[in-house]
Amino acid sequence: MAIEGLNERSQHLLRTLIETYIQQGQPVGSRSLAHDSGLDISAATVRNVMADLEALGLIVSPHTSAGRIPTAKGYRLFVDSLLQVKPLQSAEVKRIEHELQGASLHNTEMLISRASGLLSDVTRLAGVVMVPNQGGMSLQHIEFMPLSGKRVLAILVISSTDVRNVIIDAGRDYAKSELEQIANYLNAAFAGKGLRAVRETLLREMRETKADMDAVMQSAIEMADKVFSGSEGGDGDYVMAGQTNLMEVSELSQVERLRRLFEAFNEKRDILYLLDNSMQAKGVKIFIGEESGYQVLDECSVVTAPYEVDGQCLGVLGVIGPTRMAYERVIPIVDVTAKLLGYALNRR
Repeated sequence: MAIEGLNERSQHLLRTLIETYIQQGQPVGSRSLAHDSGLDISAATVRNVMADLEALGLIVSPHTSAGRIPTAKGYRLFVDSLLQVKPLQSAEVKRIEHELQGASLHNTEMLISRASGLLSDVTRLAGVVMVPNQGGMSLQHIEFMPLSGKRVLAILVISSTDVRNVIIDAGRDYAKSELEQIANYLNAAFAGKGLRAVRETLLREMRETKADMDAVMQSAIEMADKVFSGSEGGDGDYVMAGQTNLMEVSELSQVERLRRLFEAFNEKRDILYLLDNSMQAKGVKIFIGEESGYQVLDECSVVTAPYEVDGQCLGVLGVIGPTRMAYERVIPIVDVTAKLLGYALNRR
């Protein structure tokens, strides 16, 4: 592949340098690069090529008299133009498929948790899976049970295997008969509709017709608003596994760097924004170093892929690790896991 400013020899040496650095984690010198490249060239010739690559901002020397390591720009060129991604072995695909299918027999939360754990286990990095956007799911049935302290338990049936419990502050005590009336009204009005559509209808009815509602209808709308508030996934959430794997990565092992990284994981806002940016991507999307826009991730790469049900994107999953990650392996793992998660959700 022709790359502006690089001939085939320069491309080959850059690819060899990056692959060697990913594997060994040490700056690569001209002698070892000449040997590893398999080309019949001298170390002096390699040094000249390395000087050109450094002038282009593709590699850098971390210390005086040290070898060279890739920059984020170098990794980007490598991933976009030089990387050869190989499909996963059938045994690995079957393992992921088997574990996700097993988890799908329980509930969505367990399935999402298992997917993040699988990503972490297989890559030895941090796996992250967005909780599905509930706007793409439909309400099948709703029931209410009175609790103490003016609270009510709402039981939402999304599917035969996806039942969710929400405890709300009802503002007053409700008799069981009142809650049955409210549930009957909501089931008649909203059963079979998408959660996003339910939320939009509630907001419209509260705004436009509140004065004309009878007491039961008004109570039903107000209670349902509390149940479905935020159900579109606007604030978002994700499940992460394997954060401690990053403690074993030398580039990320500084205490202060790890502290800031783990704080970002706990606060979730920045990571969720990054995942949201991948929602419309077709297939795998990769953020390398500074490309994320967040300083805390400057030494990290994030490999993501959306997962879908019936052609509708419900969320994004991915892997977070050092820029020095085995992209040729991580990319197909993320891609396959996203497809199999969508398949498992679709079967539920």
